[in-house]
Amino acid sequence: MKLTLSEIAKVVDSVQTLSDAEDVPIVSIEFDSRKVTKGSLFVPLKGTRNGHDFIETAFLNGAVATLSEHPLENVTYILVDDCLQALQKLAAYYLEKMRVDVIAVTGSNGKTSTKDMIASVLETTYKTYKTQGNYNNEIGLPYTILHMPDDTEKIVLEMGQDRMGDIHLLSLLAKPRIAVVTLIGEAHLAFFGSRDQIAKGKLQIVDGMDSNGIVLLPNDPVLDPYLPTEQKVITFGQNAELQVQEVVEYKDSLTFKCNVMERAIKLPVTGKYNATNAMIATYVGKLLAVADEDIKDALEHITLTKNRTEWKKAKNGADILSDVYNANPTAMRLILETFSAVSKEPSGKKIAVLADMKELGEQSRNLHNQMIMSLSPDTIDTLVCYGEDIAGLANLASQIFPIGKVYYFKKTVTEDQMNEMIQLLESILGPTDQILLKGSNSMHLDKVVASLEGK
Repeated sequence: MKLTLSEIAKVVDSVQTLSDAEDVPIVSIEFDSRKVTKGSLFVPLKGTRNGHDFIETAFLNGAVATLSEHPLENVTYILVDDCLQALQKLAAYYLEKMRVDVIAVTGSNGKTSTKDMIASVLETTYKTYKTQGNYNNEIGLPYTILHMPDDTEKIVLEMGQDRMGDIHLLSLLAKPRIAVVTLIGEAHLAFFGSRDQIAKGKLQIVDGMDSNGIVLLPNDPVLDPYLPTEQKVITFGQNAELQVQEVVEYKDSLTFKCNVMERAIKLPVTGKYNATNAMIATYVGKLLAVADEDIKDALEHITLTKNRTEWKKAKNGADILSDVYNANPTAMRLILETFSAVSKEPSGKKIAVLADMKELGEQSRNLHNQMIMSLSPDTIDTLVCYGEDIAGLANLASQIFPIGKVYYFKKTVTEDQMNEMIQLLESILGPTDQILLKGSNSMHLDKVVASLEGK
């Protein structure tokens, strides 16, 4: 890290004057006192606990200084009005100082996979860093920037949105050269009210871009009122400038072509939507002069962030398609489409376990009910629904599926219904079957997956 204490004090507008003796290099910047090492600067943030309570621990672990919102005694500190704002200012300054190109990625679905694919493509040609895990908010994004290696040339930043204005803040901080919006879905609908407002929030990704920026957007009419006027816009999807062609899906891979690459690409992941994500990464690579052969090789050997869509094995040999990290109507439709398209053994059956999708607000029950359009007894043999808002979907499905092929379990505090559901699944899941599990993280379907795996 190429920052010194006095430099940091100037950047964060500290009212305090540090002596020359305190102008020492900073090794790292941490907001978790447990991660502090010798030479770190500690940033005490306010969350469920006030980080100021851990300043002593940070110094015991080797911190050379700390930010603080009030005066301290007997330690080196930089006095600021707001530690989080100071962290964000510092990250924005560091990006500018290190002259790193920013590629920003947001979207209701697919942003993490797209971020991983873009980074993999760019790594073939440039020193590249990317958002680690889900560090995509007002704390995680500046933290990612401040942890990039000194020789970084390109950084791929994922930007999350829970409330209106989140993306605006992150864009002003990062000032992207290239921005990607993967999809406008219904995630966090409870806080936005409509897809229109979600689209408005996502398009704030251009707020920190200059007129030379390039924005990649889905060809979705909901974006039309908010399309950028200063930056170059490239669309993808049906009747768009970038189009996926000739997708062939397999259980754990797919092949596709696109109109920006002559060669077919084989992805080691499933899901037709991943072909679109890979096409986006291909186009970004070509914008930044990455060779076609390097793009193809990077995508064909991609390793995606864990806890997303993943094939696993049950203890009896059955195939588990686990997608239990998060859920919204768009994501659920896409995974059901993928699961339905995968071929199965003649002796096997397909079981879909769907749980509540959270943060959908007043439209939640209706949006759950609409999932019936993605369910067919021709492709799915048994449906299991778990939660509260999904009860209506179970009722609708029972009218089109054969008797005894739809089950409903209500979520309870004691988890007795979940345990009953697990017992049912273990009794009906055969060794040649395929089972999909999809729901919001708070529904804890990961426990069901672990049980089926025998863990």
